[in-house]
Amino acid sequence: MATAIAAPQQATQPAIKKKRSKGLSRENAPAWWAILAWAIALVYFFPVFYMLITGFKTEAAAVELPPKLIFMPTLENYRAAFSINFGPFFKNSLIASLGSTLIVMLLAIPAAFGLAFHPGPKWKSVLFFFISTKFMPPAGIIIPLYILYSPKGDPWLLNGFSLGLLGTMRGLMILYVAMNMPIAIWMLRSFFVEVPKDIIDASRVDGANVFQQMTQIVVPMIGPGLAATVFLSIIFAWNEFFFAFNLTNAGNSTVPIFMLRFVTSEGLFWAKLAASSTMAVLPIVILGWIAQKQLVRGLSMGAVK
Repeated sequence: MATAIAAPQQATQPAIKKKRSKGLSRENAPAWWAILAWAIALVYFFPVFYMLITGFKTEAAAVELPPKLIFMPTLENYRAAFSINFGPFFKNSLIASLGSTLIVMLLAIPAAFGLAFHPGPKWKSVLFFFISTKFMPPAGIIIPLYILYSPKGDPWLLNGFSLGLLGTMRGLMILYVAMNMPIAIWMLRSFFVEVPKDIIDASRVDGANVFQQMTQIVVPMIGPGLAATVFLSIIFAWNEFFFAFNLTNAGNSTVPIFMLRFVTSEGLFWAKLAASSTMAVLPIVILGWIAQKQLVRGLSMGAVK
């Protein structure tokens, strides 16, 4: 009887070992995936890291071959950037980015809400029209915009009509609003669609009007998606170069135009250009770091149903 009982116990031991070995392999799998993810992240982050350290090199050290990662740091490049009035360029970028994003959200939220919960018979055509405004390259519309923005009273204008916005911050903000509006409407509508319509019906039964449904019920529910849309609008406006270069003057130029001061006919000042580029991306990095949880949730909304 003893041998008959012992035999099944011995037979189950290999199965237990197999289960344990399987468990160990599954536990080790996440570690390998984490190592691979960190390796890929470091490869993609290396250009940013090299830009950061180049800003602390001298001009001679910045062009040395092979480049050195260990060197004597200096702050002369940052002093040079602030000595030629980096502050006004930063202020102009801040005003243009935040101001245009505020207007975009004020206009895009009602538009996206209407397309999500009260779509008309041609709502797909409306959505296509919004995104079709992004098909035209900026170079294809710069001449009509220049004519439209020219100062009033120019004799060569058609019928003397112009907006007089050339070289003004208002004109740049209007362009940034038009540039970011289609993307904001598409993103916000995708977030609004994820909200159950039963909630809207229940609020309507409780007596909430359309404005209350949008501002007090639906918008708070898509907070992460709203944060992601705001963040992308700020990034697109902050990094925009073409319109800022062609339609602004020296007093209303933004940060991307400031970096052109280190691209001269004498050559590229790599160290100063790296320092100014670091100062240009630093506000966006800080903003993304602060709002990273909301951004991850917002960019992943609607990915899994």
